Amino acid sequence: MRINADFSKRVVIRPDDYEWVKSPAAGVERMMLDRIGEEVARATTIVRFAPESYFDAHTHGGGEEFFVLEGVFSDETGDYPAGTYVRNPIGTSHTPHTKEGCTILVKLHQFDPSDRVQFHTDTTEAPFKPGHTEGVSVLPLHSAVNEEVRLVRFAPGARAPLHSHKGGEEIFVLDGTLQDEHGTYPAGTWLRSPDRSEHAPFSDGGCLIYMKTGHLPKVTA
Repeated sequence: MRINADFSKRVVIRPDDYEWVKSPAAGVERMMLDRIGEEVARATTIVRFAPESYFDAHTHGGGEEFFVLEGVFSDETGDYPAGTYVRNPIGTSHTPHTKEGCTILVKLHQFDPSDRVQFHTDTTEAPFKPGHTEGVSVLPLHSAVNEEVRLVRFAPGARAPLHSHKGGEEIFVLDGTLQDEHGTYPAGTWLRSPDRSEHAPFSDGGCLIYMKTGHLPKVTA
């Protein structure tokens, strides 16, 4: 299976574009954003768990990163409410489940083998730092040899300068509306921009985004 597998192309998926498909687990549905592979795949997915649903125990052969968008996600290590960011490196395992239901943004099989840190962060409690642009603040989440992950908050009217993305950029709009010269992106929108792409993002009404950079294949000359 190949979904949005050409990383040299820009991709935008808004909530109106969602097409939910059933997973092998009862009560669990997926919106596949990008995917290379079958059930075990390099994948970026929105996963929606119905109340009292679960996945069987499994091991993360290529690592797992996820952000809880709604509800409470649970496993053997604890309960993770909306706003929690979790990293489970290569070789870790768990049995995901939920009592009340939840929705997560999850990325699989995208870890560098040297990236061995396992942790979770409650982003609703963590302090943001001033960014390089007035009205833009940043919450760093993780840094590895192949990626930088952070939350970025735009105050109403904040505008970032035109900049390029070495190694590409991936954005998920968590709250509010992000804008740039290419379009308007409401909450729930996923954007993937290729290596060396550029834009000048802004937000008239303010927004909060998840952003990952540097992790996409480089464009060769």
